[in-house]
Amino acid sequence: MALYETIFTRRQVRNYLNSPVPKDRLDHILACAAEAEQLTGQHADFKLLPAAEVSANQGASHYLLAFCDSSPSAYANVGFVLQKVDLYVQSMGFGCGWFMNIKPKKESERFCIALAIGNTDVPMRKGPDEFKRIAASEISRHDNPITQAVRLAPSSLNSQPWNLAFKNGKIIIHDAGRGMKRIILKNKLNKIDVGIAARHAVLALENEGNKVLSATPITDGKEFSIEISYS
Repeated sequence: MALYETIFTRRQVRNYLNSPVPKDRLDHILACAAEAEQLTGQHADFKLLPAAEVSANQGASHYLLAFCDSSPSAYANVGFVLQKVDLYVQSMGFGCGWFMNIKPKKESERFCIALAIGNTDVPMRKGPDEFKRIAASEISRHDNPITQAVRLAPSSLNSQPWNLAFKNGKIIIHDAGRGMKRIILKNKLNKIDVGIAARHAVLALENEGNKVLSATPITDGKEFSIEISYS
């Protein structure tokens, strides 16, 4: 299954089977993270660890940990990269899920967030109708394939903290936040979520035959957005 197609069937997996992911698949997963394009001006690092080397194990056999600086752009970049990995893992038939409480037992400096990876018998969704999301009209004035892909992006507490603006050759994904969730999640998780949304937008643009030229975080210290340029 292609990454774009997986957007419409992916699921946050919390229950895993007691069997490891084959090593060759783990090598491909780590390569996906290492080779994924990152937001302009950003660089995150990634480590794939077995369950024994992390705290608060959720039952998965392995965890992909992201390390970055403590800035809105760095957090968004982690979301941008790890969502590609999330979709890649699920496209291969394995379970994957985002977890804040997972931490490395060693070398925790600059640690940001983790993806759980493991075998699962939890089925993927059958299609968009199985997602619980706000209407497309609440995040954009344009209901098109890019808006629909972003609408299905995962987010902390299902907060969906984004809106989209379309200009000639550009899409701007703005950290909009919603209600109390914006206050609770604003320091890190909203920014990770905006990066996740940007990954879905990039994949939808490419599926429509566009060439993505750049994905750039923009902030003035108060407002935050990601500008995607394409031709």
